[in-house]
Amino acid sequence: MAVSSFGIQDDIQNQSQELLDFPDNKLLIDLCGVCDKNLAEIEQKISVQIIRRGNQLVIVGEEEANKEAAAILMELYERLGKGREIEPADLDRAVRVFERVKGVNSTSQNQPEIFDARDLEIKTRKKSVEPRTEAQKAYVRSLLTHELSFGIGPAGTGKTYLAVAMAVSKFMIGEVDRIVFSRPAVEAGEKLGYLPGDMKEKVDPYMQPLYDALNDFLPSKQLARYIEEKRIEIAPLAFMRGRTLSHAYVVLDEAQNATSMQMKMFLTRLGEGSRMAITGDVSQIDLPRGVTSGLSEAQRLLSDIPDIGFSYFTAKDVVRHRLVAAIIEAYDGDTSIGLR
Repeated sequence: MAVSSFGIQDDIQNQSQELLDFPDNKLLIDLCGVCDKNLAEIEQKISVQIIRRGNQLVIVGEEEANKEAAAILMELYERLGKGREIEPADLDRAVRVFERVKGVNSTSQNQPEIFDARDLEIKTRKKSVEPRTEAQKAYVRSLLTHELSFGIGPAGTGKTYLAVAMAVSKFMIGEVDRIVFSRPAVEAGEKLGYLPGDMKEKVDPYMQPLYDALNDFLPSKQLARYIEEKRIEIAPLAFMRGRTLSHAYVVLDEAQNATSMQMKMFLTRLGEGSRMAITGDVSQIDLPRGVTSGLSEAQRLLSDIPDIGFSYFTAKDVVRHRLVAAIIEAYDGDTSIGLR
């Protein structure tokens, strides 16, 4: 695919232009989207005009905006060429990535990578998972290179999903003998009262996000068997006391709702041949007022230890619906809301 200057006439001839040549017309159709919806979205977000001519796209606008739009289109096209689909949130995510890094890379000829993370692809029994944003890539690298890794940031940034995928991947290739998932059993802002049933039925509602992620990576019958055999264990944080977790991949989710003592207790469960991933969002603490979050304290006390990895996410890394990022930014920008 070639990129070059291209002259067109009349009302746009005095503007900067870029010509993109796409050899595979089928991929170009997918790139453009239904009724050129993808092109229209890029036009709106980058403030350029994109004209489709056969297997070429002409980008017209300010020079910097043209280069940004061209780089996004090229990355998306290469993604399609590797057999990957363009999901609904991909365009918005690509634009947000470029908005964050374009200032850093304005003096460099190398465009930032948005999607090319094959070396960081996590393979599980049902699907492969790849980090999309630079923060996700750094997080996956940390999970690969550190025995203890923290992922801290807002909801929807893939912290837990990637940690669960990594745990399943390591389990399937035999690097660990079992997986242990845990969360604090804390309600998010409302009291649910006493729940009926046995202990598993009482705690399962708190653990459902972990079950949802596991179902994405393992066939249901196989997952049920592993849980029955206790090779995969999902338990409240309170159940971790007194244990030593050896040769296991351990994930603590919603760690901002662990108290200081619970966090210390959990971290000291790390045993020989094990790895730990701890995820949470320090802006969404549901502990009683005045109780210190164990995640906030761990961040303060442990961030200078070289063998412990800390990865941070922002609204720019949200991989859910594009409105989730906008909602997070709106709440973060409102100083009248006292989120603890």
